[in-house]
Amino acid sequence: MAELIKGKDQIFHLAAAVGVKQILDKPLNSLLTNIKGAEIVLEEAVKYNTKTLVVSTSEVCGKGDKMPFKEDDDRTYGSVYNDRWVYAFSKAVDEFLAIAYWKEKQLPVTVVRLFNVIGPRQTGAYGMVVPTFVKQALAGGPITVFGDGKQSRCFADVDDITDALLVLMGVKQAEGQVTNLGADEEISMIELANKIKKITGSQAEIKFIPYQEAYRDGYEDFQRRVPDLSKIKSLIGYSPKKSLDDSIRRIVEYQKHKM
Repeated sequence: MAELIKGKDQIFHLAAAVGVKQILDKPLNSLLTNIKGAEIVLEEAVKYNTKTLVVSTSEVCGKGDKMPFKEDDDRTYGSVYNDRWVYAFSKAVDEFLAIAYWKEKQLPVTVVRLFNVIGPRQTGAYGMVVPTFVKQALAGGPITVFGDGKQSRCFADVDDITDALLVLMGVKQAEGQVTNLGADEEISMIELANKIKKITGSQAEIKFIPYQEAYRDGYEDFQRRVPDLSKIKSLIGYSPKKSLDDSIRRIVEYQKHKM
């Protein structure tokens, strides 16, 4: 990292442990990857005062049920014995680290908290729901919905997100700040499965899988996760350009070409 960072103008730190299954199976590796990885990047960046953008996640919002989630809301997490919370805790530490480097060492660093980004080339291997549903629909099913399917999310297109990250990197007022980034159009998992069936023209059956069967006993999920986007709108005038239907069609076309 020292060699990679030396002489660079900007650092985008997106690397992290990925996927629910990996987090549950390898909690220690996930903690060290996320926390030590961010520490190494920030410590090297501060040597040259290099502008840095650290990507965080909506997982840090924890069990909060006050919608939409604001950047400065209080958070509640589950027990330390429940590995499901490893990712949320570790990324929250990354946010604290970034803000501490800004406060104490004047590193020009911005934290961006992403909410469910989707797009072509995203794999379902790590548990991402949209590419998984698309792949299952194109294969004739079943489309596997975890829990009762009433849990909802907001999905943003990767093109909207990357455009925003590039602009935000140049905004001085974003330094030392945590900023939500995503979409705020909410959809339940059962609605998402039916939408993907319609777009793909699939007759696939929708099958409900209990969480304890999909993962393990004690797994906790959020019922809703909706970001407050007022800060990102005020900073860069952000507004998602691609609809969820547009994003799904792009993913469908990509997966069809791979088949």
